[in-house]
Amino acid sequence: MSIYNITFSPTGGTKRVADILANEISSEFFEIDTTDRTTDFSVYNFTKDDVCIISMPSYSGRVPKVAVERLLQMHGNGASAVIVAVYGNRDYEDTLIELRDTAIQAGFTVVAGVAAIAEHSIIREFAANRPDKEDKTELQSFMKTIVEKIRAGVVQQPAIPGKYPYKEGSARPLIPYVTENCTKCGMCSFACPTGAITVENTDTVDSSKCIFCMRCISLCPHEARKIDFDGYEALRERIRPICEVRKNNELFI
Repeated sequence: MSIYNITFSPTGGTKRVADILANEISSEFFEIDTTDRTTDFSVYNFTKDDVCIISMPSYSGRVPKVAVERLLQMHGNGASAVIVAVYGNRDYEDTLIELRDTAIQAGFTVVAGVAAIAEHSIIREFAANRPDKEDKTELQSFMKTIVEKIRAGVVQQPAIPGKYPYKEGSARPLIPYVTENCTKCGMCSFACPTGAITVENTDTVDSSKCIFCMRCISLCPHEARKIDFDGYEALRERIRPICEVRKNNELFI
């Protein structure tokens, strides 16, 4: 049995959750980073004895489209999948059920689902520093239960929350812009999951490709990328009522 940690984590929150879960199974596992647009994901052929932890962020209650496309390139071949939707303490809505459907379409056998909290990727004060110690303990407990199910050979699929049709994705208009601090090092271009920034012209963001994942902002060594302050404040106040109260992680098994 091999363990695979499959993630789409532009700012690192989803990866922190995924690592807690993966390390509870084994200290040795294979990493598959679906933010890397240069990877040919069709080379991944799993076996029914493998366990894959598939962790994706919730963007406006949905799995990022590019992450869906890359997961569908893989060949599950009946491998056990633990699907994980990570959100910034607002809501994950149809993310988990969309991830389940995508994993099944890719040939995985979904054995469990987890909805987990990580620091909001845009408004960092919401769910700040999560997953925290309490989250870690809870997520480790979840994985112990999941491993017991896998080892017992139970194949019953869990009931996953969500609705059909999936909710419409909300507009994400806060496209990052470049400040005078930019040195044109190209880090943002190489790291962008969708290729919305070219190394030849780092000053421009292709709005048709940008998914507002905040990766370019989080990785820039010179803090040269920003989002519109008024738009940021408007979003902050709009989601504050639902994001201020601590939400709990959930296990579906």
